[in-house]
Amino acid sequence: MGRHYEDIEAMLRRPGQHTGTGGDGYVFHVVPCPAPRMTRADAWKDRPCVLRYRAYRDQVRLEAQRLDFMLPAVLHITFVLPMPASWSTKKRQKMKGTPHQQKPDRDNLLKAFQDSFEGDDGFVWAGRTTKVWGEEGKIIVDVS
Repeated sequence: MGRHYEDIEAMLRRPGQHTGTGGDGYVFHVVPCPAPRMTRADAWKDRPCVLRYRAYRDQVRLEAQRLDFMLPAVLHITFVLPMPASWSTKKRQKMKGTPHQQKPDRDNLLKAFQDSFEGDDGFVWAGRTTKVWGEEGKIIVDVS
């Protein structure tokens, strides 16, 4: 378990290593957004959380097209959530790459990511989901 966090920290330090064109993964330069609890009224009522979610899904689809990415059957994904601007430089250095242990929940982040793709995502049968702190928000999909 500790080894995985070291790998994530290394990826965060070397952003050029995970470009989306290499053999080890894809980087979506999109700030992760959780899937909201939807109601019937969301079909015609424009709640801010639903508008954010729809914009996020559009961004993920555009990035997937740019990276020539298709959802794999085994999904290992890391959500890098941006640190608050109010944090000091010292705290930012300390927290970079460490586990993000608060809301949004990882299952809501995963659901939003998978729902961004057209069609049924029921073929995804296994995977690992991680969420960590980072300087900027991004999504790293490991295909190795």
